[in-house]
Amino acid sequence: MIQPPYLQKGSKVALVSPAKTVSRENVLPAIEILKSWGLKVVIGKYAFAEHFQFAGTDKQRTQDLQKMLDDPEIKAIFCIRGGYGTTRIIDNLDFNKFQQHPKWIIGYSDITALHLHIHNLGIQSIHATMPLLFTRDSAQSLQTLKSALGLDKTDIREYPLIAKRKGTANGQLIGGNLSLMVSCIGTASDVDTAGKILFLEDIDEYLYHIDRMMIQLKRAGKLRNLAGLIVGHFTAMKDNDKPFGKEVNEIIWDAVKEYNYPVCFGFPTGHDAENHALVCGSTIQFTVHSKQVSLLSPIIS
Repeated sequence: MIQPPYLQKGSKVALVSPAKTVSRENVLPAIEILKSWGLKVVIGKYAFAEHFQFAGTDKQRTQDLQKMLDDPEIKAIFCIRGGYGTTRIIDNLDFNKFQQHPKWIIGYSDITALHLHIHNLGIQSIHATMPLLFTRDSAQSLQTLKSALGLDKTDIREYPLIAKRKGTANGQLIGGNLSLMVSCIGTASDVDTAGKILFLEDIDEYLYHIDRMMIQLKRAGKLRNLAGLIVGHFTAMKDNDKPFGKEVNEIIWDAVKEYNYPVCFGFPTGHDAENHALVCGSTIQFTVHSKQVSLLSPIIS
């Protein structure tokens, strides 16, 4: 996997909205934070446009993102927010110039589609908090993003988590939002998960939806040959009047309990204030070594 160049003081970065609409006022604090990191911020022409629930029409959002993908002076693209809309435009994007001049793409939730798509191009990306949420998410979440971009040397390696199956695995890190993972199956953004360490998160779903999506991953062969599984935040889960009968961690465990790879729950990634940066496509060593602790550390070649 190709690692885009780390950012430096003075690097030019772009803010775009490939999905849901967002107001300029809500993003101003994040712009100031990025400037305080020594970065030069470029705002997409349609970043604050509005077309019903989207940040502009499909054509406008495509044009904004395409311009930033093509510009060799832009060293990172921050997706301002998620929501819904990235999969509507992804097949209209041309990644040729991006592949010639790789740059970091940052975001999560709906942006999972972009992470999966460029994983197939052999380029790393960063699953992390987004500008809309810079002031909501924890200082440590921002610090891990800054570190992933090469602007800080902070390296968190150990997390107090819930260990479900102990073990150690080496592999490429891939994943993101469960709903987006499932929606990309059978498309150009579908990824081969064999031998990889998968991480999952989601928000505002019914428990039976989670079960259905985990069964879909299993039937599609996405869980059978994993090297490891990291379960992040599953926020604001819902149930019907007649309960499904299992909590979210039980649902996920039922889908993978027959396999032998290490599994942990509670990793700080997803739709909570603790949303630590993960470099998709990086090769890591993942160790679940006690009942409460999981070690996630880069392999140094």
